[in-house]
Amino acid sequence: MRRLALGLALLLIAGAVSAEQFKATKSPAKPPAASANPAKKTATKKAAPKGPPAKMLFGVITAPAPLAARAIGSYAKGCLAGGVSLPINGPDWQVMRLSRNRNWGHPRLLDYLERLASDAKALDGWPGLLVGDMSQPRGGPMITGHTSHQVGLDADIWLTAMPDRILTPQEREDIIAVSMLKDPFTVDPAVFTLQHVELIKRAASYPQVARIFVHPAIKKALCEQAGKNRGWLGKVRPWWGHFYHFHTRLSCPPGVAGCANQKPPSGDDGCGGELSNWYKMLRKAEINAARPAKPGAKPPPRKAPMSLRDLPQECTAVLNSGDGAPTIAEDGTVPAALKLEASKDAGPPAPHLDAEGLEALKAELSGKKPATAAASATSESVPLPDRKPH
Repeated sequence: MRRLALGLALLLIAGAVSAEQFKATKSPAKPPAASANPAKKTATKKAAPKGPPAKMLFGVITAPAPLAARAIGSYAKGCLAGGVSLPINGPDWQVMRLSRNRNWGHPRLLDYLERLASDAKALDGWPGLLVGDMSQPRGGPMITGHTSHQVGLDADIWLTAMPDRILTPQEREDIIAVSMLKDPFTVDPAVFTLQHVELIKRAASYPQVARIFVHPAIKKALCEQAGKNRGWLGKVRPWWGHFYHFHTRLSCPPGVAGCANQKPPSGDDGCGGELSNWYKMLRKAEINAARPAKPGAKPPPRKAPMSLRDLPQECTAVLNSGDGAPTIAEDGTVPAALKLEASKDAGPPAPHLDAEGLEALKAELSGKKPATAAASATSESVPLPDRKPH
């Protein structure tokens, strides 16, 4: 019996030892804790700082890049080498908002503006152009006002005619352009005349023009007044905010590498389905604008500003050429740029419906009753007076 008990004890001890040995050989097969998830290490690495927004860098430079003239990149993501300034006074134009220093462009743009001003005066009786924002000396993103205008091929032209005298620098800062609208959906025929139709038609008629942007109500008036010659209408497209000026955009100069053209017009005059869709968006925007903000509601997230790394690589050389590189403070800001953020708008606030018009619009959209003329895109044409602008 004692032998049997001793044998059982030995067997139990041997089994326990074997179990411990099994555990010991199995545990090292597990990966070490430090290297269990190497992806986490790379995820925790800090991204390289982007530096100040590109609009701060390009917005403070006061002189052009001393390089050959070249539009680089796309209209909303690019820069300008060898920019040229449009003289602030010409025989049939004047530049507005001189403090912005945005009367720069590719030579192709300056040739176009001077030709348009001359032809509009000589052939159409337009008194002269008031030229708004073109581009900055080296193009690039702007601190205020625009997403495009970055490559020196865009310009805003006021629909307010030039006066018959030279404006003072202070007047060019203070004068507010005249709105062409009676309400959010209709031009004011007392202000927007056939002379304006002829000016926009003239501006779109040159082959180097890629687009003309106007408010949808102005596009509608152009569609109604264009007559039989409608080929130019395809270049004129609706866009938000263009109710006191039109925005002209040229195509890239021929043979220039690295300049991205906009897609050519489809051939449609834009007076059908596209215009109807814009009026749907206008109605929706008008109702949304009238809604009171919900208490405690968070503002919609803002898109991060473009950095220098987001632009074509050549734009870094454009920015730093000559004496161009701006001064950057230790906190990463560009001191000179902060002064430019409070620039005065060129035009008046966009018009909105009064309470009665808003209720009529809501009723129209709900199908309860016909809308008033102010709340809808009327199907009948609004005759425009054929008179000389003020």
